[in-house]
Amino acid sequence: MATTVNAPMVGKILNIVANVGDRIQEDDTIVVMEAMKMEIEIVAPASGTIAEIRVAPGDSVDPDTIVAVIE
Repeated sequence: MATTVNAPMVGKILNIVANVGDRIQEDDTIVVMEAMKMEIEIVAPASGTIAEIRVAPGDSVDPDTIVAVIE
């Protein structure tokens, strides 16, 4: 079953930390975004393998934009 990873708020993607195919653990950082002049780490809500990264550095995101999918 796939788990989606969502942006927590409006912001801009700064860095992609995990790559498709990477095995990750719960709470590992997947993406770093900037919001309200702060860097926010978006972490994995569950362990698994990164199946998709749906954003790129520089992308603007809204709350609940899917940034990654974990299988």
